[in-house]
Amino acid sequence: MLNTVIPIAYALVAFAFLFSFFRLIAGPDVPDRILGLDTLYVNTVALLVLLGIDLGNPIYFEAALLIALMGFVGTVALCKYLLRGDIIE
Repeated sequence: MLNTVIPIAYALVAFAFLFSFFRLIAGPDVPDRILGLDTLYVNTVALLVLLGIDLGNPIYFEAALLIALMGFVGTVALCKYLLRGDIIE
């Protein structure tokens, strides 16, 4: 059953990745582009987790954790810059 579910999940996450990339490129406002970038991080984490499950290699889970952490810090920094104009107080 896992042999059928994994390719379907790859396709669905790839579509979500494309839609997020479209929002990043064609977002009308800066907050929409930041949201698209944040969603791209989440989709990248999902793809890495799927790849780790598919290949059975735990290094992909660690890479997904690092990307999730960097995505969170990047989103917070961008939002803080947008609100205050400065990242470090």
